[in-house]
Amino acid sequence: MKRLIYLSAFFLVCSACSKKGTNDSPKDDNNNNDNNTACAASLADIESIMLFPADNPLNKDISALPVDPNSTAILSAYAGTGLKADFGSGLWEGAPIGIPFTVVCGSQPKIPVTFRGNDYDDNYGDESDPGPYPIPLNTPIEGNGEGDSHVIAVDKENGMLYELYNASVNGNHWEASSGAVFNLKSNQLRQEGWTSADAAGLPILTGLVRYEEVLKGTIDHAIRFTLSKPNIKPAYILPARHKVNSTGGANSLPMGGRIRLKAGFNISAYPARIQVILTAMKKYGLILADVGSNMYVSGAPDNRWNNDELQQLGKVKASDFEVVKTN
Repeated sequence: MKRLIYLSAFFLVCSACSKKGTNDSPKDDNNNNDNNTACAASLADIESIMLFPADNPLNKDISALPVDPNSTAILSAYAGTGLKADFGSGLWEGAPIGIPFTVVCGSQPKIPVTFRGNDYDDNYGDESDPGPYPIPLNTPIEGNGEGDSHVIAVDKENGMLYELYNASVNGNHWEASSGAVFNLKSNQLRQEGWTSADAAGLPILTGLVRYEEVLKGTIDHAIRFTLSKPNIKPAYILPARHKVNSTGGANSLPMGGRIRLKAGFNISAYPARIQVILTAMKKYGLILADVGSNMYVSGAPDNRWNNDELQQLGKVKASDFEVVKTN
């Protein structure tokens, strides 16, 4: 969704790499002829990369934190809204369902990035990390270039994450409204007041539900979700770094706000893989990262998702959550 910034301040793999895959891991046969150094990478490699230190707020167990005294009031406007898995298998309107990402090797050539505005959103280059970025030009773009058009690449060897928002390819370079670079080995936050490829100034990749982690039975991080502007307070709390010109009042959630599935919510009737997701929502919760539809949960596309199973998340309502008191 277009963001109104605070004015005061994929299921493809290693594009550009020769790679090896497994029968149950998606593969990409795109090659970048500019890269003469052979490397191998797959989406499954993300599971062996440290996605921020264990003590990072995004990896924090919040199951024992106190409940915000205004929790019921904060959730009341959308209490009956069910979770929506904004990811899955197959295509929706011709594009993969979810936010794709690419894994690259340390030898991946870096591509220039030009920050610009267009008819979808403005230019936030003054809040962006300058290029070049090691994102191959054939990297999948969210929505095939419609909507937020996020582009994500993670360098598996150097532990660096590169993300673009409202991105497109122009000749031999990327163009985007904003971009952010994260050192996955560090807890360093973005500069105060800066956006990222996400409105909250947070990394996107580390909040996505990924099939590989569900397959192994554990999600060990907070999960990215969205709310509509009337339900977002024009403020942010750490680890978010940026607020939006939203219209939520005192009883609304700021960017970076956390909600968790109530400990007593019975998940036993749900399919095993959905139970993995719901368990993570109890332990690590959801983190508000962007403006969008209420209770939309973000994930990466993968042909192995069972869309019928994912739809069962809709039975879980916002009223089944509680707001975590964080400050």
